[in-house]
Amino acid sequence: MIKEDKNRFMQMAVDLSQYALDSKCGGPFGAIIVRKGEIVGSSGNKVFANCDPTAHAEVMAIRDACKNLQTTDLSGCEIYTSAEPCPLCTAAIYWSKIESVYYSNTEEDALEHGFIDKEILAELRKPKAKRSLLFKRIKNTQALQVFRRALENY
Repeated sequence: MIKEDKNRFMQMAVDLSQYALDSKCGGPFGAIIVRKGEIVGSSGNKVFANCDPTAHAEVMAIRDACKNLQTTDLSGCEIYTSAEPCPLCTAAIYWSKIESVYYSNTEEDALEHGFIDKEILAELRKPKAKRSLLFKRIKNTQALQVFRRALENY
């Protein structure tokens, strides 16, 4: 893909971030998913519109691409996002098997403008016992049996 196409896709992601902000749908984030030069998914942030803290632009674009392509496997796709993906979005990108991530604003830019991605990353790096959120195991043998059955079905 030529550089002009990459710049055009990035501009589209930035335009979606502006729309999300202006329409009060969510924060200033936008994302485009591309496969073989064709847009297969896109979204701005919809956290406020959906009353859903996981409705980040990248996650919503992944949902859109998966629906449009009728698959959960986005191998061969790349994502253009107006900002470096947060931990939630990064995990979703890995789960969906997107192969390349192009972003504009950095994690440092986000922190300077009030977005706490770095703080979340720092928290996730701590052992569970030292996190500010309680993580406590309640062992249930049936839960492991469900995992075993899942292996048989895949």
